[in-house]
Amino acid sequence: MAATRTTQARAAQRQVQKNTRRYAQEQEYIHGNTVRKLAPAQEPGRHPKREPHREPQRRQRQHVDYGTLRRNQEKALQVDLPYVVMLVIASCFTLYICVNYLHIQADINARMNNIKVLEQTIETLKSENDAAETRINASVDLEHVYRVATEELGMVYAGKDQVILYNKTESEYVRQNEDIPQY
Repeated sequence: MAATRTTQARAAQRQVQKNTRRYAQEQEYIHGNTVRKLAPAQEPGRHPKREPHREPQRRQRQHVDYGTLRRNQEKALQVDLPYVVMLVIASCFTLYICVNYLHIQADINARMNNIKVLEQTIETLKSENDAAETRINASVDLEHVYRVATEELGMVYAGKDQVILYNKTESEYVRQNEDIPQY
């Protein structure tokens, strides 16, 4: 009896030590400002305990009906009428949008070319206008105008006593409808 108690006591003591080691491995304290979960130290010949929800599930052999499988595949590959109608409508809509886009692009390009032509026309008209103004200014003989005005029309230059100068301090420009001040 004493031997049985001793054997039981030793077995209980071994179980306590085993539980204490397992508890110590699971409850390790880590010094520092962050806590990391360490993998429990493995003893040689001992495998880590697997959690029940992570155990690989064994595949059960399922009965496959190849005839049903083949019919389902053929059915999946078939194209039904609403699908075809929607595909045709979407294709027509896409084609319509593309054609309109090309027409708009062509219209924009034509307008840009028209603008370039008009700008060139404006430049040539401006250069012709400047040339005509230069010809007109060159054709006017100021000596001839002076001679005709003084000799034929009897005009004379204004004398110093006939010219009145005045300063206007209100603004930098002269208004045409404003009266000239009398002195």
